[in-house]
This record gives sequence, structure tokens and C-alpha cells, in this order.
Amino acid sequence: MKRSLFILFMAFYIGANAQHYIPTKENLAARETFRNDAFGLFIHWGIFSIPGDGEWVMNDRGITVKNYKRLMNFFYPMHFNAAEWVSMAKNAGMKYITLITRHHDGFSMWNTKYSDYNIMHTPYGKDAVKMIADECHKQGIQLFLYYSLLDWSREDYPHETGRTGQHSGRTGHGDYAHYLQFMKNQLTELLTHYGKIAGIWFDGHWDQTAPEGATDRSSRIDWHYDEIYGLIHKLQPQCLIGNNHHLTPFDGEDFQMFEKDLPGQNNTGLSFQKPSHQLPLETCETMNNSWGYNIGDTNYKSVTTLLHYLINDAGRNANFLLNVGPMPDGKIQPEFVDTLKAIGKWMKENGTTIYNTRGNIIPPQKWGVITANKKTFYVHITEKPESDTILLPGFTQKIINAFQFKSANKIPFTITGEGTILHLESIRWKKYDTIIELEIQ
Repeated sequence: MKRSLFILFMAFYIGANAQHYIPTKENLAARETFRNDAFGLFIHWGIFSIPGDGEWVMNDRGITVKNYKRLMNFFYPMHFNAAEWVSMAKNAGMKYITLITRHHDGFSMWNTKYSDYNIMHTPYGKDAVKMIADECHKQGIQLFLYYSLLDWSREDYPHETGRTGQHSGRTGHGDYAHYLQFMKNQLTELLTHYGKIAGIWFDGHWDQTAPEGATDRSSRIDWHYDEIYGLIHKLQPQCLIGNNHHLTPFDGEDFQMFEKDLPGQNNTGLSFQKPSHQLPLETCETMNNSWGYNIGDTNYKSVTTLLHYLINDAGRNANFLLNVGPMPDGKIQPEFVDTLKAIGKWMKENGTTIYNTRGNIIPPQKWGVITANKKTFYVHITEKPESDTILLPGFTQKIINAFQFKSANKIPFTITGEGTILHLESIRWKKYDTIIELEIQ
């Protein structure tokens, strides 16, 4: 009896500990680098770019696998230049790129030997992932790789229980064990043939759950994340893992993302989850209303709107991942390029207040947020207040000096029981963001 209890206890102990993820020193250091980098470029590009109707065109139009795969024959991005893309991101002040390698349509943008449904079998016939990876390494930009967990084209994906891709014409039965091995094989390729990878950005878990906001969002299948995440951390221990499941982070994940929402907000109906207090955070957002190239979407967000996203993310201790959907010919449309140039100009002048800073100094205010780097605090006033003062609630640290950022314009302040009051009578208001720098004892 005692022997049986001991065996049962050990089995429970080993099983429980096997499921608990302990990040390596390299991984913890990578998390801090990720936080410090603050700003990245998301790239949605693939054969879904050809119809010019976004990356969900296969699902939204009910296109069958047979017909959709014909797009491969038209993919020839004669103007694609990896160096131009990476330079554009770098000049915009971005420190990392998150690149689509395989989206929900199942098309692989690299030279994979585990599927013929890839870029090497198009008229273009070149490994886009390798070209961008090589250029990122050359220019000192970190590279994250987006990888879809769901697939609208493969028979072995458990499509019977999926929420999407139900009009693709598949008649077979899913075989997750087979599909899991396929994903492991592809992830191994990406993590062994393309140099150092900063992170893997998963998407598609929600295909096997009830819609966001439902009481029970448990998955209809066991994804075996312990195996997938374990493989990634084994191949590249520093590699960060995030999963866009719109839930509380799972064991084994290294950062938490929010889709089109600032952490703590839920304007999209996708972000019912609470922000993690331990993991790095990230908001991803589009420049118009589309991720993939959409020829009819001219709802471009202003430079002001996007800079405020970036600033508000930093004030909430989160990164900002801003998307472009390149055209099928490999060019990025001029509206996006011009916006990134304007953001880059602002970041060149004010990036010190964003990079290497931490947020959540005070709760976000109507007028803006605060970021901090050690004993230097930056008060970002993105909305001009109605009065000549603003209150930093609960901020009682001893201020040595207060002045408008990059100027000799001193800002008077008063310490009260509620916090610190800044007097703005002499402030010179800036177009996008007026910054006050505080030196703390």
C-alpha cells in the first residue's frame, strides 16, 4: 500500500513539474530586450495579397482549396526588396520585425520540404523568409516569425471542429497527431535554417474555442503546447513565445499580445483577458482596417493616432507592433511608407522617452501617460488639458528638476496629498505629444 502511494505521489510530482515552465537566463534576458525595443513592424504578405481583399479572403469568400491554390501561379513579386523593407522599419524607429511565414491559408513563405504548397513552387521561386532574415541580421533588427496553428487547406488539420475554413471543400477527417508532427517539422526548419529568431508569434488557437467573451473558451482539441513550446525552447532557448489566443497566457509563453487593443481595454470584443503583470506585453494594430493588402481600404490612420498608440502602449508597459500589408508585387504602398517616415522622424527626436522605459507609473489619465527609465520620468501629454495644470495622482517621489523635454523651459510643480501638480502656463505645446521630463532623487 505504501509503495503504491509513493508511486502515485511521484507520478503526480513529476507530471506537475514537467508541465511547469521555467524560462532560461537567455530567455529572461530576451524578454527585457523585447521590452526595451518597444516598437516593431508586423508584415502580412503571401498569396492572399493577390486578390487585394485582405488575408482572410479564402475564408470570407468561401473559396475552395482547389481554386485558392491557383493563386500560386500568379505570385511573382518582381519589386520585392528585403533590404528596403528592413531599412524602412529601421528608419521608422522599429527594433524588430514580425513576419508572416504561414498564415491560415496554409501557404508557406519559405523553402520548406514538408509541403509543396510554398513559395518555391510559385513563378517567383525564392525563399522570402531567408531574404528577410538575412537582412534583419545584417541590419541589426530582431526577427519574430508568425506561424498559424490553424490551416484552411490541409486535410489533417482538425477542420471538423474549427470555427473557420468550413467552405474550403475538404472531405477527409482531421488527424491532429499527423498535423502536429507537420508543425513541429516546419518549426524546426524555421528555427535551424534562419539564424537567431527572437520569437514565434502563434495565431489561430481561437478556431477551436467558443467566440471571445463566452464563459467557457476551453479548446475542443489538445494542441500539445507542452511539445510545441518545449521544441522551440530546446532549439533556441532565448526565443520568446506568444500566442494570440485572446486568453490569459498559458504555461510556456513568454509574452502576451493584444489584438488592436491597448492592454486593459476591449474596444474590439477580442480582449476580455487581463494583462499579465509578469510577462512583456504587446499591442498589434493596422495602418488602415486591414492586415493583408486590401485595394479598397483607404481608412488610413493618422500619424497622430498611431503615435498615440505607441505612447499609450509604452505608458502601459507594452510594445507597439504596427502592421503593413505589402502589395503582391512586393512594394509597400506609399501611404504606409509616408506614415512610417513621419513616425521615424518623431522617434528620432523623442525615442529616448519610449525605448528602455517602463510604464504603469500611474494609471493612464485623460491627458496621457508616464514612462520611466530609472530615475528619469517622462510625462507624455497627448491630449491638451482644459486647465493650466495636470495632476499626477499618487506620484509623491522627490523631484529634483522638471523641464520640457529637450529644452531649458522649467516647469513649476507642487506636491500635494493627492500627488504632484505640474503647472503648464509656460509650456510650448507640440503637435503630437508634449513631454515633460522629471529628474527624481
